[in-house]
This record gives sequence, structure tokens and C-alpha cells, in this order.
Amino acid sequence: MFLILFSYIPMFGIIIAFKNYKISSGVEGIFTSSWVGLAHFKELIHDYNFPSLVRNTLILSILKVIFSYPVPILFAVMLSEVKHVVFKRFVQTVSYLPHFISWVVVTGIAYAFFSTGYGIFNELLMSLGLLREPLDVLTNPDSFYGLAVSTAIWKEAGWWTIIFLAALAGIDPSLYEAAEIDGAGRIKRIMYITLPGLKSASIVVLILSIGSILGGGLVGSNFEQSMLLGNSLNSEKSQIIQTYAFNIGLAQGRFSFATAIDLAQSVISVFLIFTSNAIAKRVSGTSLF
Repeated sequence: MFLILFSYIPMFGIIIAFKNYKISSGVEGIFTSSWVGLAHFKELIHDYNFPSLVRNTLILSILKVIFSYPVPILFAVMLSEVKHVVFKRFVQTVSYLPHFISWVVVTGIAYAFFSTGYGIFNELLMSLGLLREPLDVLTNPDSFYGLAVSTAIWKEAGWWTIIFLAALAGIDPSLYEAAEIDGAGRIKRIMYITLPGLKSASIVVLILSIGSILGGGLVGSNFEQSMLLGNSLNSEKSQIIQTYAFNIGLAQGRFSFATAIDLAQSVISVFLIFTSNAIAKRVSGTSLF
């Protein structure tokens, strides 16, 4: 019921991407507004902001996939090798707790650490004599990608580790016992038993991350990070497709144009999911569907 109410019924609003909809016409205007066809999509392509928006969105998402995809896998493998149950549960709990912290709070933590005026990170390095002046992390455009990727990994990597730990729990323990009897060391047991046991889960997660590459990839939300961590000083790197659609939709009241932007992004995401799924199925025999 909730899925129908909040996911399927609102899809009727997609129609305004092909119309000249005005908010003053209300809900009725969704059906009565004049048709403009693909005019909004053409305007998006010819928008002078379009190249930088696509560049920032793709670079940020690809960096997240490259650097965040191995982290949950490696972390799950490391946890699986820990024999102390209490310590293992403590580390696992601490690692996925940041998932429940909102990006607003994460942004506040980032400001507390990296602010040039009172940031703990800068004050510590300056007190140790490693810096003469504070690093400009929050407003420097060149630092935004690194800041976004690192905070996303810190926040979400532990949560995604749960999936890989569940996959590891399905591996037959007798395989490890047999390998140990045959003289296989820890590294070889990981290489020939643990990692192959993660193959299916890894491919599924990779397909999902590629499909959502325009929205953030495996971890984090590009929109929330760019909206909260972005500012007028680093906008050349922090302005992405989602924030542009949000700003132009609300600030200028151009809901049709903003809907066209999001619709184009969704269509590309669906294409990426089907494409990556087909490639994974052909190469490895494992796929999402």
C-alpha cells in the first residue's frame, strides 16, 4: 500500500516533463497544461551548465564506486578472521552506526573537524608544527571530491558490510577445515574460499552501484552531500545534476524543467542497470535478474 501510495501514484507527475506546467494551475494543471514535447530536454542539453553538471556528477559517483566498493568487502573479510566474538560484534556495531546519522549531522562533524577557524584537524596539525596555516578543506573546490568520498565511506561502508558478512555466513565451514588440514594458510583460505564465496553478493552490489551511479553509487547520496557540503566557493565541483534540478525547480518555479532533468537521469540509471546486469551475466554467470 505504501509502495503504491508513495512510489507509483506520484509517477503520474512525470507527465509535466513534457508540458509547460505552472504551479499556479495546481494539480489540475498536470493534465490541462500545454504540451511542449521534448523542449525541456533540449534546453537541458544546450544549457551552459550541462557539461560541468555531468562532469561533476559522473566524477563524484565513479570515485565513490572505485574507492568505496572494495571497502565493505575487505572489512567483511577482516571481520570474518576475528575470532574474539565480543570484539568482533563491537567493531561491527560501531562501523554501521554512522549509517543512522543524517547527512546534516555528518556535515556538522565535517565542519567541526576541518573548519579553518576552529577545526580539530587543523588545530591538531598546527599545534604539532605540521602546518603553518590551516588547510582549506571545506571551501576549496579541489578538496570537495575527496571530502565527499571519504565522508560517504565513513558513513555507509559499515552498513554495506552486513551484506557481505551475511554472504560469508553461508560458506560451508568444512571448506575451511579441509583447507587447513591440507596446509593452506590464512591468506590462501581467503583467496580460494572466502573471496569466491563473496562473488555473487559482490556482483549484485556492483550492479546496483553502477545503476545508481548518477545518484551516488554504492555509498552516500550525491544530492545531500552536494547540497550540504557545497557552497558558493566550491560550486564549480559541488554543483551536480540533482542540486541543479532542485535549485531551478524551487528557486525559479520551473517544475517542468526540473522534472525533465530527473526523468532523464532515471532513464539513464535504468539503462545502466540493464547493461551492467547483462554484462555481469555473460561474464560471470551471476546477475541481479
